[in-house]
Amino acid sequence: MHRFVLHNEEIREASEKLLSPGQVGLLSGWGVFSTIKVVEGVLFAFERHWARMSRDAALLRVPMPPDPGAVHERLLRLLEANEAREATLRLVVVRNGGGMWQGPQSASASDVAALTTDLKDWGGGVRLSIVPQARHSANPFSGTKILSWAMNLAWLEEAQSHGFDEVILLNEGGEVAECTSANIFVARENRVFTPPLSSGCLPGVTREILLSDVQVARYPVVEKTLYPADLESADQVFITSTTRELLPVWVIGDRAVRYSGNARESLQAAFSEYVSSYVARAQSAPVSDSVSS
Repeated sequence: MHRFVLHNEEIREASEKLLSPGQVGLLSGWGVFSTIKVVEGVLFAFERHWARMSRDAALLRVPMPPDPGAVHERLLRLLEANEAREATLRLVVVRNGGGMWQGPQSASASDVAALTTDLKDWGGGVRLSIVPQARHSANPFSGTKILSWAMNLAWLEEAQSHGFDEVILLNEGGEVAECTSANIFVARENRVFTPPLSSGCLPGVTREILLSDVQVARYPVVEKTLYPADLESADQVFITSTTRELLPVWVIGDRAVRYSGNARESLQAAFSEYVSSYVARAQSAPVSDSVSS
């Protein structure tokens, strides 16, 4: 993690004691967050991340700051303080009150915190294990990105102790939902599929862009219910996230994944063009202008 963090409206040293045990969101995981890639000093797809956080926060009754443009400007100050032009940023909104264990009333209903770190090298591909019954698709909170993240971290740590990089999470119907911090896609012939939101997966920003904005005529991307057998028979399998972009899967469990065709490569090239165009637009007209309007 880099030296400075954002706490509400101030840039502070990361070593300072800024949060308190009496903040209910801190003790209960009552808050929302998003991870944003920083490209040439631009917060890529900030407005999409903010929109998803706002939807999740409304469901969880977490008060969001009223002015996303102001938050965006503070995040840019954090990037400047940390000299983080190519980095990963974590934005968190923590609820301060509620329940019998809340501390003395804070001046605000929630706290905003943000921190940055270097981009991670994810390597050339990943090995995935599988965990059944890991998502409950009918749960009204499924697909929300909330601070109660410990189960994901425990599954990931267990998988990594056995030589895997990530985990495929199945829902109560045995359907493929997602990974602990990534969406999953399969390519078959000239089509690319990803599980629908009804599977219980998170609506990832990279996933959303591939479904709605990145167009590769030869490889349309659509939602489709998937099972582990569909991964085994696919021409390609890859996972997506803000910092991974489109990362190939080499192994699932004890089976090597077939890798034929160039669906992932074509979509990655189109996605990279999308990112470059976004960054160019943001540098000429700051995203905070459109977010605030």
